Amino acid sequence: MSGRPNAITRAYASRHGVMFLMAPWCNQAITEWANSSGNASAVLPAGDRAYTVWHAEDGKRLGLWYAGTEANIRRYAKPGAIVFFDWAGSDGIPYVDHVGIVEVNLGDGRVQTIEGNTGDTCKRRVRASNVIAGFWNPPYTEKRDTEVMVEKLPLLKPGAKGKHAKTAFFLLKARGYAKTLDEKTIDPTVYSPKVVAEVKRLQKAEDLKPDGEVGPKTWPALLGL
Repeated sequence: MSGRPNAITRAYASRHGVMFLMAPWCNQAITEWANSSGNASAVLPAGDRAYTVWHAEDGKRLGLWYAGTEANIRRYAKPGAIVFFDWAGSDGIPYVDHVGIVEVNLGDGRVQTIEGNTGDTCKRRVRASNVIAGFWNPPYTEKRDTEVMVEKLPLLKPGAKGKHAKTAFFLLKARGYAKTLDEKTIDPTVYSPKVVAEVKRLQKAEDLKPDGEVGPKTWPALLGL
């Protein structure tokens, strides 16, 4: 995703006004992802957010805020944490410039993130304490909302077409599979034999039945749950 208006800014603007169509969309992205994944109550305790400072303050009010020191990042930054950045290098909430979500704690004071509006695109980044102002871990439910979402996903069989086939394709990429498959040369919306073969590789690695079908046991493996 790149540029604006885009799907995220359109969704946010539909609720909050046309001025958000062309506005910075990093926190709009967090808002839309939280709403669409069923995590709004945990991630957005005060409702939709487009302003990063207010969103950081939400976590501080809940007593969940950690300053972005290397020690805090190593010890407390969990996957799913909302992480805030100050490009000038402070740990002060009033100076927050940008926001993302932690995907992986790399264990050395750095985190791997997913961010909207980074160079006006949605990308995976690696960030360190020198630009992390702070973060907070939303109080996700014991049965994670992602698990509830997985339960609603359909059984994907070889030959299937559509958005779920595309989702499986890019989840394979995120898990380190399908490295030789390029979405520019194959259609990722088709669950084709080459993609099925990569799913079977993942299933074998995860001690699952290598039948090539993406169901209630393989979706969680693709998602890293």
